[in-house]
Amino acid sequence: MRPTPTSLVAASVRRPWLTLAIGLVLTLGALFVNAQRMAMTTDTAALISSSVGWRQQEQRMEAAFPQLRDAMLIIIDGDTPERAEGATVQLAAKLAEDSAHFRRVTRPDGGDFFAREGLLYSSTNEVRSATRAMVDAQPLLGPLAADPSLRGVSGALSTMLDGVDAGETSLSRVGKPFKALASAIDGSLDGKNPGFSWQKLFAEDGSAVAPPTRRLILVQPVLDHSALMPGEAASEAVQAAAKALSLDAAHGVSVKLTGEVPLADEEFATLQENIGLVAIVMLGAMLLTLWLATRSVKLVGAIMITIIAGLIVTTAVGLLAIGRFNLISVAFIPLFVGLGVDFGIQICVRYNAERAEGAEPAAALRQAAAALAAPLTLAAGAIFLGFGAFLPTAYVGIAELGVIAGLGMVVALLFSLTLLPALVLLLKPGSPRGDVGFTQLAPADRFLERRRGAVLWAFALAMAASIATLPWVVFDFNPLHLRDPEAPAMRALGDLTRDPDRTPNTIDVLARNEAEAHQLVQKLAKLPEVARVISVDSFVPEDQAPKLALVQDASTLLDLTLNPFDITPPPGDAEMQAAVSATAQRLQTVAAKHPGAEGADARALAKAFDRLAKATPAQREQVNAMLSQPLGVMLDQMRLALQAAPVDRASLPAEITRDWIAPDGRVRLQVFPSGNANDNRVIHRFRDAVAAVTPAISGLPVATQAAASTVAGAFVQAGVIAFLLVSVLLFLVLRDAKEVAFTLAPVVLSIFLTLGSCVVIGQPINFANIIAFPLLFGVGVAFHIYFVMAWRDGATGLLQSSLARAVLFSAFATGTAFGSLWLSHHPGTASMGKILMISLIWTLICALVFEPALLGPPRAKAQPRAKAKPG
Repeated sequence: MRPTPTSLVAASVRRPWLTLAIGLVLTLGALFVNAQRMAMTTDTAALISSSVGWRQQEQRMEAAFPQLRDAMLIIIDGDTPERAEGATVQLAAKLAEDSAHFRRVTRPDGGDFFAREGLLYSSTNEVRSATRAMVDAQPLLGPLAADPSLRGVSGALSTMLDGVDAGETSLSRVGKPFKALASAIDGSLDGKNPGFSWQKLFAEDGSAVAPPTRRLILVQPVLDHSALMPGEAASEAVQAAAKALSLDAAHGVSVKLTGEVPLADEEFATLQENIGLVAIVMLGAMLLTLWLATRSVKLVGAIMITIIAGLIVTTAVGLLAIGRFNLISVAFIPLFVGLGVDFGIQICVRYNAERAEGAEPAAALRQAAAALAAPLTLAAGAIFLGFGAFLPTAYVGIAELGVIAGLGMVVALLFSLTLLPALVLLLKPGSPRGDVGFTQLAPADRFLERRRGAVLWAFALAMAASIATLPWVVFDFNPLHLRDPEAPAMRALGDLTRDPDRTPNTIDVLARNEAEAHQLVQKLAKLPEVARVISVDSFVPEDQAPKLALVQDASTLLDLTLNPFDITPPPGDAEMQAAVSATAQRLQTVAAKHPGAEGADARALAKAFDRLAKATPAQREQVNAMLSQPLGVMLDQMRLALQAAPVDRASLPAEITRDWIAPDGRVRLQVFPSGNANDNRVIHRFRDAVAAVTPAISGLPVATQAAASTVAGAFVQAGVIAFLLVSVLLFLVLRDAKEVAFTLAPVVLSIFLTLGSCVVIGQPINFANIIAFPLLFGVGVAFHIYFVMAWRDGATGLLQSSLARAVLFSAFATGTAFGSLWLSHHPGTASMGKILMISLIWTLICALVFEPALLGPPRAKAQPRAKAKPG
């Protein structure tokens, strides 16, 4: 004999202790499965099927260039170019030694190759300007290279002052270094730890070659896939290395992390951030709602035990069916709680109604089951089909949610028909006091009867207004917008996006060979939407001959200056004090000969040196470090830059070549957008223009727009499937097309009203909150089917019935479960809670106002009853 809802309840009531024991065994078994198999991925790419064309292109790019996958980008910003470069060199070297946490460490914008050949990537005029600045600084560079210390700086200044006294230069021409040194020394003595840049000091005014204060390190971390945040250990290793090297704000350096791995880890951390508060609010609101619905602590306890046990079992079933949760499918938790509690409320409120009419507990449970068998089964079936409709679509995230939530509805229904009745019978709640329904809503029932036409016209106008707003519904399927913009990795990414040379909004093109790559470069470079195209050939500088000639000339002139035969040993404090004191006197003497504005910088530097001479040894050592450390960085960079040699494809470092040419001959191109890379319209035109040249593209602009199309298509497909499947299910049960229409019309109305509300409040539809709509479809059908089936049985006074009480508090319970997500710090989860709450409000309004008005008086063939009960 096939089990039915009525027979399941009857069996549970006959053997409550056995039913409870079976439920306990199932729950403990599920706990064991959860402990052994719990896994979650925060990879937003996994939300879309890998069989989709643009995802396959991403996979082909990653297969050809695996070193670009699972990346962690370290951004080093310094208040001076020397601090940025020095910090990057130190940090890269330390990370390269840590093979336990890092598989690969590279510097995409630095290292020996770029330090040596970097000038060749500038224009000929820029190279001329840079080498001329070096040669002009020769008088100062000589003493500094021979004695890179505070004593050497003092000696260099004395040499400059000799030139002023001899009339070889004017005091105003050396005012720039005087002013910079005075400001830095005073700042250091005032405890501000200022940065001093020799590169900026020696750079020719107006030069286009500005020394960078930002450097990058690209690493591939060793990931711990058994952890919920696989890259957390590597991220902590970076922070620990930076701390050990004193790379912090106090030393003029900031180290930030972003990239695929930190963003994914941060995503999960944000989800966890205030999960305790969300859970407490959800639980508290749920308990209050259940008590208001049942007015019995014991019934509340029975429902909560059933829900918790069902949630544990559903988690295990989901892990066994899918293997792990994703950022969307994890939402099955509030879905199960919100939807599963509906079954419990329906049964318990109906149980109270039967008890109020004098039935014994066991009989009341059997009678409740008999009345609710059809509507509960239909409700569960509609929700199951609503989510299951996503299975054939490419939106894997919600398809997996559909599988878990659908199976969860089966679990919720079975537990509500077995464990819940057994618990109710064993806990022995008291009989309800007073009317179970809402007798005070009798005037509202009469109003809906008298003004039925006006109510229906009001809803028709509301639907028309909502449909009119549809063109303004915003669909934002950028996965980055689901993340917390204030999280460190997201802030770093946002900062990087504003840097036109380092923006992540670039498109990668995969060419089959070098010949095709060359053709694509020529076509893409002509597009107005493209700023530039980078390929391996971009690393072979143009017009090398005149640039190398300029570099060689400067090298010949500066060789002995930058590479002196003798380097003076580091000075002691007494030597530094004597040199500083002597220089202060020289400066005062020279400044006295120029009492006007020309001598102002010399006077300021004289005062600074006089303060320094009278300062403590520790303060002088601090100034010595402030000047000598960046001096060493600058001198090393100058020496390397003057060793530039011809560059061709054969002489490029292997790591650079491998980043652009795969072993099988495929070639990668990187295309940068023209215009504001933060403007969605610019990026949209950029992507379309590149796609018109070649379909073999990937990257953030491609994924963002293609994902939007994929998700929108999935919802259209799933919506049609769900509508057809639920319509067939309803017709098979109700056997009346009009009653099917009465059930589905309010659901469609609430969907349009929800979309209209999104326009009014300015809430975009995104990857996360779009799940409100299949949920809305399932919940809407569940709520409305209760009223339709009561109406077809001849029920009247629907709003004052116990059915309305069950639906109202079921909606409240579901709303509190979903609405608590609004409190999450995770933007995607919070927007999900917001849309779910709005949709449930409209669903409730349509169920309690529109549905009764739509149904009208019971059919003549039915036997009218004074008051309806749930079901």
